[in-house]
Amino acid sequence: PLPWTAPLPAAPGSPLNPPPPDGPAPSARSGPVEGGREAPTVGQPTTAALDHAKLQATLDAAHEAGMYGLSSVVRDGGLTWEGVSGVADTATGRPVRPGMPQRVGGITETFVATAVLQQVDQGRVHLDDPIGGYLPDLVPGPRGRQITVRMLLAHTSGIGDYLPAAFPSLADPSASSVDAGRYRRLGARQLAAWGLAAKPTGEPGQTWSFSRTDYVILGLLLEKVTGRPAADHVTAAVIRRAGLRNTYFPGDDPSLRRPHAKMYESLYGAADPARDYSEYDMSWASTAGSLVSTPDDLDHFYRDLLTGRLTSKNALAEMQRTIPVRDAAGRTVLDSGLGLYALNLPCGRFWGYDGAVWGAATQSLTSQDGDRQLTVAMNRTGFQRLDGQGVPIAGPIDTALGAHVVQALCGPSVADTGAGSGGDGGSSSVTTRFLPLTFLAPVPDPRS
Repeated sequence: PLPWTAPLPAAPGSPLNPPPPDGPAPSARSGPVEGGREAPTVGQPTTAALDHAKLQATLDAAHEAGMYGLSSVVRDGGLTWEGVSGVADTATGRPVRPGMPQRVGGITETFVATAVLQQVDQGRVHLDDPIGGYLPDLVPGPRGRQITVRMLLAHTSGIGDYLPAAFPSLADPSASSVDAGRYRRLGARQLAAWGLAAKPTGEPGQTWSFSRTDYVILGLLLEKVTGRPAADHVTAAVIRRAGLRNTYFPGDDPSLRRPHAKMYESLYGAADPARDYSEYDMSWASTAGSLVSTPDDLDHFYRDLLTGRLTSKNALAEMQRTIPVRDAAGRTVLDSGLGLYALNLPCGRFWGYDGAVWGAATQSLTSQDGDRQLTVAMNRTGFQRLDGQGVPIAGPIDTALGAHVVQALCGPSVADTGAGSGGDGGSSSVTTRFLPLTFLAPVPDPRS
């Protein structure tokens, strides 16, 4: 049984429950918050009925461009469209079926962030407390005093990513260490130690840099304050509370529980032909990316989160305080919050996250009011070419996926005008990017 059955109010003394100075606390539906102010909206999602034929056509276009298999669930209020395209197994031609589970990678972070904000609501964790006060043995000294819980949630801690240490052959690049790690069991403290030993990406609180280490440390924080394994706590406090039926942490099982699409990794040309990593010990991703889910469950989760069913309104407002994240050309790719990001599409502002692990990638986006939603999953990753900085170059698959995103969230009235090419406030010079986190400069190799 769950310890609660309704959203908990912030506890007395919690930093999210101060006395209102001049009026009521901000509403969870009032709009995204940036620097304490409501962020401007960019249009509104269309309420036009879902065009099933065009949704299927844009999904098929991504398969025809080279993606092996895809699954997508789109919602508009009470209307739902679920589509699939391509194959789940390239050898047998077995087709993708609706409802197949998939490893969702970094989307795990939204679940973990939600669990941490629930602890903030209850007064057990304070966002601006130093992490060293909770985990002094893990993050000791000046670093532990400077890095706060908020910085870990926002990826502004300056802690390096542990991935280069966990898979050293990626620097070659080759797939040898990825192949060797298929059944390797790693502990969260080992992952955190690798990340903490890596070259810092900046001073604490100064710059945004994606680091899986941040969310591994947050998992250890949850274990410290709840007294139970992080995966067990997130399962009880978030997954079960949202009523998700097909979402789970895999534990020590390297396979998925139900029939699923195989997962093919090309490693940007280093794995040719693409490797099948469908069976893989996901302890390397821990609370930063090991979750398994389905598109339908993810739509359900983000709808509950953004409509205030999983945290207090003030906690959600904290999650939606954002900073701009820019690519190498200085263009804003996304606005990053705490376990969430916001994308400005031609028809409005959408919240969600994306994730990629070996052979599987997923993106989930939801309008502020929870009415318009898209979750799309695919079974091939690392298919792009890289530029001189190691950043993927968008190709035909990315263009087709971007068109599907716009068709799903903005509807035919926007997509048919060609406005779907605008990914930065509607600018036609910027392509709407599927998995925008992929198109950011990688964390420096700690050996460099």
